[in-house]
Amino acid sequence: MTARQSPLYTRYMAAFNEWTTHVTGCSCRAEAPCEVGAPLFERFSRLQEAWNNHLTQHRR
Repeated sequence: MTARQSPLYTRYMAAFNEWTTHVTGCSCRAEAPCEVGAPLFERFSRLQEAWNNHLTQHRR
């Protein structure tokens, strides 16, 4: 399964896009997200960790 076919990868990239779109129009950042940005960053972080774990497991 390639990255483009993976539902996890798709969700990870969607979360990344939501977070970066938000940050572009807001003064918050990862270290101090605003009330709206906090859940976006949390989701992005969780999915990024899941994707990295997926890659690590499939390299063995």
